[in-house]
Amino acid sequence: MRRLFLPMLVLLGVTALAGADVAVPPLRQRVTDLTGTLSPAQRQELESRLQAFETRKGSQIAVLMLSTTAPEAIEAYALRVAEAWKLGRQGVDDGVLFLIAKDDRAMRLEVGYGLEGAVPDAVAKRLISEVVTPYFKRGDLPGGVAAGVDRLIAIIDGEPLPDVALQAPGLPAAMRSIDTSRLVNNLPFLMIAVVVFGQFLRALIGRLLGGLLAGGLVALVVWFLVYSLLAALVAGVMVFVLLALSSSSTRRSNYGGFPSGRSYGGYRGSSGGFRSSSSGGGFRGGGGSFGGGGASGRW
Repeated sequence: MRRLFLPMLVLLGVTALAGADVAVPPLRQRVTDLTGTLSPAQRQELESRLQAFETRKGSQIAVLMLSTTAPEAIEAYALRVAEAWKLGRQGVDDGVLFLIAKDDRAMRLEVGYGLEGAVPDAVAKRLISEVVTPYFKRGDLPGGVAAGVDRLIAIIDGEPLPDVALQAPGLPAAMRSIDTSRLVNNLPFLMIAVVVFGQFLRALIGRLLGGLLAGGLVALVVWFLVYSLLAALVAGVMVFVLLALSSSSTRRSNYGGFPSGRSYGGYRGSSGGFRSSSSGGGFRGGGGSFGGGGASGRW
């Protein structure tokens, strides 16, 4: 019995492993090739193209090449990957997964909710059959992937989507609908209003606190308009210096004064405490959602 029991356990273990679903690979870049089909130069070219598109448009397109999705159907596996990677911006759902199962000779375009109008199932099907499949049938998988990515970018470029800056992480949802062009045109009036308000605060609560509040308000306005921490910091410090430190010599007797050469609360004009959000950490999805829209094909 023992001699029969051990082989049966091994057989059951092999059967269980054979029937297990393929694991979803971690998302570290926009192009993930687990088959070694793409050369490093081809992969980097696609990565750069998709990164530039995301920077300009906001949508996220990711390519995944693997050997097989068996025993799972490519549609089920693609949806699992899309839900795990969360491509596209949260609330906009403008992500697309281009999945190629090389040994299965199958591919899938999984389209996020927000792009189902621009890339409906019929358009996705035609893109696969008319653009990508001819390359794949000739054995040119890198050419087919590149052609499919180019067509996807061209299609999504024609879709009116929310502005990239207004969908930045951390920006309150209520602000995303504000017309930024109107804000930019009225920027001089806004700055004048802030300075006047700062003078009022200065008279009410003093130079230091008034200048600090006015500088913070200006920094917030500048950050909202250009989404740059450095620009916001510089603008806030300038207003703080203008309101809090101007005319200090004439009012030193009333407020006790500040000795020259002394630092004020540690405020400095450098941006050493801020780092670009794009440095390090690799590529990540933006929180987009998927509902099974898209199309599949074979070659």
